[in-house]
Amino acid sequence: MRGVHTVAEVRAAEEALMARLPAGALMARAATGLAVECARLLGRVYGARVALLVGAGNNGGDGLFAGAQLARRGARVQALLLDPQRAHADGLAALLRAGGRVVPADASALAGVDLVVDGIVGIGGSGALRPPAAALAAAAAELLTVAVDVPSGVDADTGAVPGAAVRADVTVTFGTLKAGLVVGAGAARAGEVRLVDIGLDATLPAAGAHVLEAPDVAALLPVPGPADDKYTRGVVGVVAGSAAYPGAGVLATGSAIHGGAGMVRYAGTAADAVRAAYPEVVVQEGASPADLRVQAWVVGPGMGTADSSRALLRSVLGTDVPVLVDADGITMLGADPLRRAAPTVLTPHDREFARIASGPSSDRVGSARAAARDLGAVVLLKGDATVVATPDGAAWINPTGTPWLGTAGSGDVLSGLIGSLLAAGLDAGPAAAVGAYVHGVAGQIAAADGPPSSADVLRAVRPALLSLARG
Repeated sequence: MRGVHTVAEVRAAEEALMARLPAGALMARAATGLAVECARLLGRVYGARVALLVGAGNNGGDGLFAGAQLARRGARVQALLLDPQRAHADGLAALLRAGGRVVPADASALAGVDLVVDGIVGIGGSGALRPPAAALAAAAAELLTVAVDVPSGVDADTGAVPGAAVRADVTVTFGTLKAGLVVGAGAARAGEVRLVDIGLDATLPAAGAHVLEAPDVAALLPVPGPADDKYTRGVVGVVAGSAAYPGAGVLATGSAIHGGAGMVRYAGTAADAVRAAYPEVVVQEGASPADLRVQAWVVGPGMGTADSSRALLRSVLGTDVPVLVDADGITMLGADPLRRAAPTVLTPHDREFARIASGPSSDRVGSARAAARDLGAVVLLKGDATVVATPDGAAWINPTGTPWLGTAGSGDVLSGLIGSLLAAGLDAGPAAAVGAYVHGVAGQIAAADGPPSSADVLRAVRPALLSLARG
């Protein structure tokens, strides 16, 4: 599990570490890590043409020192200084001693370059790039580009991209991840993120947000033991689907089964479709959710918003077990705010989010956290990088998935999967985070042979779980 820290936390940690180290040691570590990654991308360093886009301050200094290391290995390195009077003096001197040179900060200087190193603006930057930096970013868009710490023009704390920005193939970031590299528009600009250890762990505070990795998910996945039975493995109740949208009930129910639930009880209004698809499901037409023995409920997908649906939702929310609310359930909550003490998971996309909270803004982690706090529920904000937030401020940013998951019914699969994890006993926050991760892997598996349907994603849930369990 990798921690995600704010710019303020990173700055404070760097200052504390620099107080213990010789002058320039921290920048030397960063520059060396950057140079190693640049060399990896180039393959052959000798004779390669490298252009450094250099702004003011330490970010440009990292690029200059890394450029000096590449120049000493035979690369032809040129620096484009956007503010020559404020360029890092020691870094520039090192580059010139190594045989690098300074050229005008003009887009034409990038012609024929093998690698561009973006050191225009660091993690403290804000707002869109201004000319001529914007022109250089545009010229570099078709070239192999490495960003130093964060692509210039990306807000490191939020991932917001308010205007012109660098589009990197690889971002080499130092010490810890920043939210702007893994969520929002910034994640798309960052490309592959490479984390370089510069010794900040000892001075960084505990991370408030995390990115799960496969071993973390494997450790959290429920695995039945020899003494388990269908009840101890978890019983999921599902209220999803309707005469108009029976598929939602089928997908949510099927995902709960494939996700490992010991039993699924179906209490929705698409009973015939669910019974036909899954004879092992206990279909209880007309039963009140309050009277059914389950360890968790999934409610909302495709159930509609009629008065009868509202009554079913109120009955589910009146139970004392964990409840996941999605789709039409979230729409109904917009008019009838959530009030319950038991754990609740809400799984909105952006338009649904706007019905129950303010936003989301370009700060997707902040928006999810605020909604979770105000609603007293775990909020899973769907997106290219799904964010899970808990009422106490903890957050997870999901690294798996594919844009192909943006298909009708995919969210129903996610709902049933998380429901199975809740019923198995995972706390609401980890259940939502693990469910998002597994769902993303299932989407990647399903997309391997072409654009997948939600049924393809459902069929890939078991292979996804198996691949994670096997490591």
